[in-house]
Amino acid sequence: MSDALTLKKAVAREALRWVEPGSIIGVGTGSTVDCFIDALGQSGIALAGAVSSSNRTEEKLRSVGVAVLDLNDVVELGVYIDGADEIDPALNLIKGGGGALTREKVVAEAARLFVCIADASKEVAVLGNFALPIEVLPIASALIQRKVEEMGGIPKLRSGFITDNGNIIIDVSGLSITDPQAMESKINQWPGVVTCGLFALRKADVACIATPDGVRVSEANKQ
Repeated sequence: MSDALTLKKAVAREALRWVEPGSIIGVGTGSTVDCFIDALGQSGIALAGAVSSSNRTEEKLRSVGVAVLDLNDVVELGVYIDGADEIDPALNLIKGGGGALTREKVVAEAARLFVCIADASKEVAVLGNFALPIEVLPIASALIQRKVEEMGGIPKLRSGFITDNGNIIIDVSGLSITDPQAMESKINQWPGVVTCGLFALRKADVACIATPDGVRVSEANKQ
């Protein structure tokens, strides 16, 4: 087993601490989340159901016997479990490497608690080393790429990729995101943008970070 997979499995097991039997949870997308779903299936914790952020995760949840619910039929989620592509010291995130950023943001907003699970390689002092994904209506592709260039970013259309919502992804490199909330608000206001992959207005409440020495847990209000 690779070291990376070992870390993902360790942090996935740690996240079970926040899963209450009989509750409805939100579940994100990605390889670390896949490990969480495996751990959930092995744990014997019985849930009332889960809301998924992607078609891929829906299939994975059903494969371990978890009922998948429509968010429109759920008033509130107790916890949302998801990974991150980058995480800063204040628990602001960049997400969307897997292309599910919009649904991830919706499900995170519906949860009382957002628990981010990642390994230490995802920690950065300032967000922006990982290209920032922006989900965009196809008609606005050229417009949004020009706007990105105007603010100093380098846009690249994610080739051959269509989101579960039928849209495209523009990945933006060359940014140093010192004010994640302001940038998230600015980009999200551009006509044609569905949302960007900054999770700062609704950042993680808890981060579980896997290291070779164990899993480190931090909370946003204790930074």
